[in-house]
Amino acid sequence: MNIGELAKRTGLTTSRIRFYESAGLLKVVERRPNGYRSYPAEAALMLELITTAQRAGFSLDEIRMLLPPDLKQWNHEALLEALQRKVTDIEALEVRLAQTKAQLAALIGDIKAKPGDIDCVANAQRVLSGVLGREVEVPVTTTHGTRRFGKTNQRLTAKDA
Repeated sequence: MNIGELAKRTGLTTSRIRFYESAGLLKVVERRPNGYRSYPAEAALMLELITTAQRAGFSLDEIRMLLPPDLKQWNHEALLEALQRKVTDIEALEVRLAQTKAQLAALIGDIKAKPGDIDCVANAQRVLSGVLGREVEVPVTTTHGTRRFGKTNQRLTAKDA
């Protein structure tokens, strides 16, 4: 089949198919005497495997290492090892994402817990100090164009602001 037929069959663009071919992922391509590409029926299956593996988080290099030149020659052990490594990677990512989510939720809580007797600058200083684990001075620009660093939890007066 030609590249247009393969594109229709797989839902991929012709440029994507050519990219996979140039990346060494699609090796079942033959050239006709006129220079056009000719793809066997198994090319559609190979492309489906490639796109499915990408959606599962495999890089093109990982896919290249796993795909056999012929679909009848799978390296069973290598495939199982790669799949298990990907599951382990996903589990580690889930842990990192859960930690990040908890940190962001805590930060949202800190910001929302602004005491009523302090202004936003002092609240930012309070929250940043908590996040960074040290006292932070937030620069404040006054109407006079001067910058000062706030250390108090008091509101700026009209004269200062």
